[in-house]
Amino acid sequence: MSDAEPGGPLAAAPSPDPRAAMLAVREEVAKVVVGQEGTLSGLVAALLARGHVLLEGVPGVAKTLIVKAFAAALDLDAKRVQFTPDLMPSDVTGQLVLEGVEGGAIGGRFRFRPGPVFTNVLLADEINRTPPKTQAALLESMEERQVTVEGAAHPLPEPFMVVATQNPIEYEGTYPLPEAQLDRFLFKLTVGYPSAEQEQEVLARHDRGLDPHDTAASGVRAVASPADVAAARQAISQVRVDPAVLGYIVALARATRSAPAVTLGVSPRGAAMVLHAAKAWAWLAGRPFVTPDEVKAIFKPCVRHRIQLRPELELEGTTVDGVLDGVLASVPVPR
Repeated sequence: MSDAEPGGPLAAAPSPDPRAAMLAVREEVAKVVVGQEGTLSGLVAALLARGHVLLEGVPGVAKTLIVKAFAAALDLDAKRVQFTPDLMPSDVTGQLVLEGVEGGAIGGRFRFRPGPVFTNVLLADEINRTPPKTQAALLESMEERQVTVEGAAHPLPEPFMVVATQNPIEYEGTYPLPEAQLDRFLFKLTVGYPSAEQEQEVLARHDRGLDPHDTAASGVRAVASPADVAAARQAISQVRVDPAVLGYIVALARATRSAPAVTLGVSPRGAAMVLHAAKAWAWLAGRPFVTPDEVKAIFKPCVRHRIQLRPELELEGTTVDGVLDGVLASVPVPR
């Protein structure tokens, strides 16, 4: 990564108020995306908590546009990979190429050619359409922020974030993400249809000439920087968490494991992710400490993809969010 790239040594200094800069990102994205405030807030919180996001929604609800505008408003480099059945792991991570061989001479050397994962925001579009072998190519990148090829580790830029999308209604030709992959996403966010008023505003913007493929022409500008992200993360690390709130998170996680409808509950890593997300949510709200309200606000997005329901109950219409609502209602809230 060169000095001039996002996150490089010559990156701009943070704003006087990193929180205001991060909140301004949501307003900037709203120039091209109508509604979806919850999704935008989740993306901001996940970035600050060093997490990744799985976006689930039917085609045509602006999932790709949200991510592109989000990266533009943060002055971050972004790349999009369309995951397909024939995509190879090296198409994502990169590969060794032989160079310096001319005229059939023996010699030359191998050089690592970075793949699209070497960016700040990687949009993994329709991630469940590629085989598990290629899905697994992202495991090391998402967890350790590096790519290892032939024993050599290549660090990824900072900040680094994977935003993956999947269609919840079309399963033909797809490969469900394994639990190990799902567990690496901080949030699973549901991108739903807009309201009637919001959809009319979408059409009005298109009528005025909105080009969803050109965020710059639509007026989206950088209102925050990688330096603001770094400053925000430092501030979030100072957010206090009372032992009673820690106990509340543990109680919620353990309640998912003992719920009658659940065959796989939240892991200790999942509980830790709830903690980090709650601290980011509290900081964005302007609080120097975490309250149970922050825990409850992020609990379902943070754990809905980490638990499995009994198959017979799923067939009867039981939903993960419904079970989690019951867990939240049954665990006493600390005062």
